[in-house]
Amino acid sequence: MANETSIDLATTLGRLAVEMQDLRDVESVLQMIVAASVDVVPGARWAGISQAHGRNVEPRSPSDPLVMKIDSLQSELGEGPCISSLRDHRTVVVDDMSAETRWPRFAEAALALGVHSSMSFQLFVIKDNLGALNLYGGEPGVFDDESLLYGETLAQHASVAMADTMAVEQFHRALASRDIIGQAKGVLMERFGVDAVRAFALLTRLSQDGNIKLFEVAERVVSTSGSSD
Repeated sequence: MANETSIDLATTLGRLAVEMQDLRDVESVLQMIVAASVDVVPGARWAGISQAHGRNVEPRSPSDPLVMKIDSLQSELGEGPCISSLRDHRTVVVDDMSAETRWPRFAEAALALGVHSSMSFQLFVIKDNLGALNLYGGEPGVFDDESLLYGETLAQHASVAMADTMAVEQFHRALASRDIIGQAKGVLMERFGVDAVRAFALLTRLSQDGNIKLFEVAERVVSTSGSSD
């Protein structure tokens, strides 16, 4: 049985690796991870990812509207398996929500929604806490050692895929920012007859005086470049 599990897991990860090569945005990567989790993790009926933003947690890519409700609830209450996984940097398993005493408010709400068990896996790379992969079961005791193995392995690969995709998105945003700032400098150089250094200094001054990001100032300059003075 162990060999069969290893083969199935290797096949799943290989397929995901190939399919993720064509994905260029974080949302598509998250959706694929969630779909794979429900498909291959024994006992998982629903899944979702909660992305970390400092101390805030944002539910992302739920496999079902129920997941959005339960993940949002954890964020609102400030308690639950996902929150504990992120704060304590560990995997959190709930075998029976009706017997759960660590988060009484969350447990009661989860049961009302039909969630009786869960597993939450931290998603992280070096120095970056990205979020958590949350899997939910409709009955108590549905997650076993095989479920844990699949979930932890998927979470590890998901962390790397998310980090890589986010880095690509940040790079493209940086390029777009540089381009728009260059266009704004050109507008100011033509409008006021100044050189590139003075044009950039003017953009920076506008940004500081208005407490507005430099990129946003540049966008405004470019967007109004066609209007009359």
